[in-house]
Amino acid sequence: MAILKTKVKLYLEANSKTWEAEKDNMILQNDSDGNGDYIHTWNVSGLTKPSDSQIASYETAANAEEANDVIDATRQTQYLSWQEQMEMIYKDQKNGTSTFKDHCDKVRSDNPKG
Repeated sequence: MAILKTKVKLYLEANSKTWEAEKDNMILQNDSDGNGDYIHTWNVSGLTKPSDSQIASYETAANAEEANDVIDATRQTQYLSWQEQMEMIYKDQKNGTSTFKDHCDKVRSDNPKG
C-alpha cells in the first residue's frame, strides 16, 4: 500500500502543482490511533483538498512510483562513484571500448523498472 505523501504528490502533479513547491502548505499527519495517515491541513492555493476517493484513485500509480524509487536507490549504489564512472569514460574514449556503457546496461538489466 502506497504512503499518503506519494498519493498527494501525484494529485498535485495531476493538477499542475509540485510537492516541492507545496509541501509547506499542508500537514500530513498520523495520530497513532490506528486510523492511519490523513491530510490534517491543506492550504494549497487554487486547489481544493482531495477527497478520500480522489486520494485512493492514485494507489496503483503511487505503488509503481514507490517501487521505482527503490529500484533507483539500488541503481545509485551500483553505478559506482562519479570518479570511477569518469575513469571508465576516459578509458573507453582512449581505448575505443564500451566499459562504461556495458556497466550501465548491466546495472539497469539487473534492476529493471516495472
